[in-house]
Amino acid sequence: MRQLHIVAIFAFLILSCKSNNTNGELIGDPGQKWFAGKPYGMELIPSGSYVTGKSIEDIASNLNAPTKTVTVKSFYIDNTEITNGEYRQYVNWVKDSIVRVELAILADDLGLTPEDEGIGLYAFMQADTTDMTPYQKYKFYNTPVDDSNPYAAYTLNREEDIIWNTADYPDENYAEVMDKLFLSKEENYNGRRSFDVKKLKFAYNWLDTDAAIKEKSEDRKKYIRREVAKVYPDTTVWIKDFSYAYNEPMHNDYFWHDAYSDYPVVGVTWHQAVAFCYWRTKVKNDDQTARGEQTVSPFRLPTESEWEYAARGGIEGGTYPWGGPYLVGDNGCFMANFKPQRGNYALDTALYTVEAKSYTANDYNLYNMAGNVSEWTASSYDPGSYDYISTMNPFAGDRNNPKKVIRGGSWKDVAYFLQVSTRDFEYQDSARSYIGFRTVQDYLGETGEKDRR
Repeated sequence: MRQLHIVAIFAFLILSCKSNNTNGELIGDPGQKWFAGKPYGMELIPSGSYVTGKSIEDIASNLNAPTKTVTVKSFYIDNTEITNGEYRQYVNWVKDSIVRVELAILADDLGLTPEDEGIGLYAFMQADTTDMTPYQKYKFYNTPVDDSNPYAAYTLNREEDIIWNTADYPDENYAEVMDKLFLSKEENYNGRRSFDVKKLKFAYNWLDTDAAIKEKSEDRKKYIRREVAKVYPDTTVWIKDFSYAYNEPMHNDYFWHDAYSDYPVVGVTWHQAVAFCYWRTKVKNDDQTARGEQTVSPFRLPTESEWEYAARGGIEGGTYPWGGPYLVGDNGCFMANFKPQRGNYALDTALYTVEAKSYTANDYNLYNMAGNVSEWTASSYDPGSYDYISTMNPFAGDRNNPKKVIRGGSWKDVAYFLQVSTRDFEYQDSARSYIGFRTVQDYLGETGEKDRR
């Protein structure tokens, strides 16, 4: 009997070898065909080198940017700063998710299902295992209960629209959930009913590779970090940043009013900008997975070197993204939104920020790489980092350093901070009315492949 079993296995192995059609040759794993599609609203920056640092007199006497030739790999970068409208998509997604979680939890507590209608329409989809795939059933019944998130194995029902109008609430249970998510009557003013933005938080996990390399442990769980970030931008920055100035209209309307949808978002800390990148990656890869396609590289903040390389637009030795050294174009108009002539903010036709697609883009088709708002980068600020960073994809990242590099200057800065080589920083937990951000994504492969064939 044992000999027959061995013969059967041997015959199976022979048939398996014949069926793979490799003829015994090393032909590699064919995998899936990969198409490097350009992400919406982004531009591909080709790999190349440039001389980083101050190539002209350092009038601020910072002495923190000595010249150095570095090389940067290809990457995609947003052609504008992240706008209020784009950031509101993030806020609304989190807001929608929180409401659905609270509705589903109460429906689960009450034992309600979609057949009961009312709040039951928002019950967890996996409360009913009838339509689950075998894998979904396995995970549903075998996922350990997480005390911090006991509903981790459940899936939200996103097919039912959220009802925001109080007159259309389907039942009292629905009203109970919604009421606790909005500010109390005592906290509202001017008759407005406002969502409690303190409840808007986004949680994500990341792998601490620095710790993993240092400790060399094979226990992967030790290096998974969980972050919970506030989502809503600090709209009070318009008042806090400027004493003895009337900026209340910007505080009241800048983020939510449709008039400012295409303006860059501000009042976002470095931590919030990083969380936005994780959310954007999740939304994109959830869609890729649903369509059976390969996931894409994560979105992230640019390194300081990537930002400067993109800002230069391929112009070697340029002072500004458009080359320079002048701030006024041939038509007599300013090339960026900043503070010219000490305090004449409106001289460049803009008092505060302007639409993200304003002025002339640089040669990489990137708008407002100088002025409008300064931009967060992934790099930590160290005055001596240019002396020790690598010459290939340089990056001075240190999570223990609260100072993060910002680049580009803003609507309230003088021209010096608009120069592509000027370095500045802000603390990572600070939100300002003049700091925004844009994201990047790694390019998989290498540009110029056709030229090498």
